[in-house]
Amino acid sequence: MSAGSPREGRKRGRLSRSGDFERVYREGRSHSNRFLVLYAFPRRDRDDDRGVRLGISVSRKVGGAVQRNAVKRALREAFWSLQESLPAAHDFVLVARPDVAGLLERDGTPGVVAALEGLVADAGPGPGTV
Repeated sequence: MSAGSPREGRKRGRLSRSGDFERVYREGRSHSNRFLVLYAFPRRDRDDDRGVRLGISVSRKVGGAVQRNAVKRALREAFWSLQESLPAAHDFVLVARPDVAGLLERDGTPGVVAALEGLVADAGPGPGTV
């Protein structure tokens, strides 16, 4: 693929290793509401990698495979739409609660963005972050 291909941008900024998820769960701070749980972990030891990375967890309690994939797409879109308000050099994990499927069906992606905005504000730059 060429450097400017649209597919390249989609893979960038994702958490994919279970060890990365575990570190964020174990050492990060969590913020939650009825629809989502957001874990935030500042990466202080990686000066060369200043980007924000996102991991998403959607359990079977949310629904079938089609519904879970729709929720994951909406969560990615909502999260990256708030990119300007995200602190640099952080790893985030979004955990979908079962009620998020109803929110997505009722209000679409804008409803998910609204639910996520408060959590991102709470997770803002914590003490000792850059």
